[in-house]
Amino acid sequence: MVIKNIDAKTVVAKFALNGYNIHPDAVKLILSSNVDADAVVRETCRRCNGAFIITPDEVSEVIRELEKTRVEKKKALEKKPEVPEKRYEIRILKDVTGRSACRGTVEDFVAYFNSRFEKISGILRNRVKAVPISSLSRIRADVVEIIGFVNSVREINESRAMIEVEDKTGRVRVYAEGKVKEQAMELFGDEIVGVTGRLTGRSILADRIVLPEVPVNGNGKKIRDFSMVFISDIHFGSNTFLHESWEKFISWINCESGNRRLDELAESVRYIFVAGDVVDGIGVYPDQDRELEIDDINAQYEFAAEQFDRIRKDLKIVISPGNHDAVRQAEPQPALPKEFSSLFSGNVTHVGNPCYIDVEGVDVLMYHGRSLDDIISRIPRLSYESPQDAMVELLRRRHLAPLYGERSPIAPEKDDYLVIDDVPDIIHSGHVHTYGTAFYRGVFLVNSSTWQSQTEFQKKVNLNPMPGIVAVYQPGGNIYRLKFYS
Repeated sequence: MVIKNIDAKTVVAKFALNGYNIHPDAVKLILSSNVDADAVVRETCRRCNGAFIITPDEVSEVIRELEKTRVEKKKALEKKPEVPEKRYEIRILKDVTGRSACRGTVEDFVAYFNSRFEKISGILRNRVKAVPISSLSRIRADVVEIIGFVNSVREINESRAMIEVEDKTGRVRVYAEGKVKEQAMELFGDEIVGVTGRLTGRSILADRIVLPEVPVNGNGKKIRDFSMVFISDIHFGSNTFLHESWEKFISWINCESGNRRLDELAESVRYIFVAGDVVDGIGVYPDQDRELEIDDINAQYEFAAEQFDRIRKDLKIVISPGNHDAVRQAEPQPALPKEFSSLFSGNVTHVGNPCYIDVEGVDVLMYHGRSLDDIISRIPRLSYESPQDAMVELLRRRHLAPLYGERSPIAPEKDDYLVIDDVPDIIHSGHVHTYGTAFYRGVFLVNSSTWQSQTEFQKKVNLNPMPGIVAVYQPGGNIYRLKFYS
């Protein structure tokens, strides 16, 4: 959606298209009013049957009635918090907030990788009848199946690749050829896969590489009569924050855009999900202070809270942190601390990153998306222009950060919160400042846009953001893409 200014010539032209002339004073009345000009034109033309010139009195009456309707509508919206709370039901199913126990010891790392292995191998065992790798030397069968960590991947030549796979009992070399080789070259270190192949001496020639994947159709469609809004990477406090675009969004979400169809869509919204980087932060990258409009972290969050407080109170807002927010960098990240979260209104729920949420029976997995940088850099066919394709890879691997030790720091919690144990209905990410949506096996994927124009760092790496784009989704129904930046 783009809100445009309107001038006298445009007003005259609109009436002319409907076969009417309009008095200059009537034009001034329209331009000086707070009512949508298109609505005034439509209603005035509907009433003036056969009139040659539209008079100021006729326009004035229409403006008064439309203004009265707008005020009544606004009052009705302000009363919406009186709707029983049961209508707005949010349950946090999985979140590290208040549960983190890691200290970074060797024991913590062992427990973390054991948790990852047990969870994902458990998913794979539904399709792979794996034997321990240490038992391969004693097996007489031609075809074997194993499950293990990918230790390394190496291309031997154009037609062959070698993968080292290990489980708790041992390690084996797996050779991949043809189509299987293509799949092997997209594997990451430390992800867990199943392998089916022929045993040749002390190695395996792979017939098939099995990813954990999600079932076809996911959880199936869950139809609801409300809509959800997905945004992220607002970066309040940055001097590249797009104030004008944000104002247009606020106007729309409060049903004050002046466009009837868009206002009706806004009325259907019940939840707003914010996937991290609420503020730009302090000291996140070198020389960041040169690009800040607000150079105090407390003031950044105060401004953020003020902005969210402008949103109508009948909406529930769920906010998780990102790498620019004032929480630990390592994932999983806890929710914003009380000193910042307490600044926000009561209709705001703060959660960790990632967080698994039940919203009136619809399961939403929110993850800021820092690992998307690693995924896109490792798989040549992926790009920042289509971030939803990288999200598909996370879903196929059933892990939000399958590549360990790269740009996504991971805290060694005893329980791996980044495994996608249960298949959600929706996965929402951000981070890369581009926009994309997709359905993958019944799961709705949305990577939401940013509210920040191109930064100096993005210019250096040739990343072109897609700012001011909002996804509106009605579970089981339509997806709307609204643009507030031009």
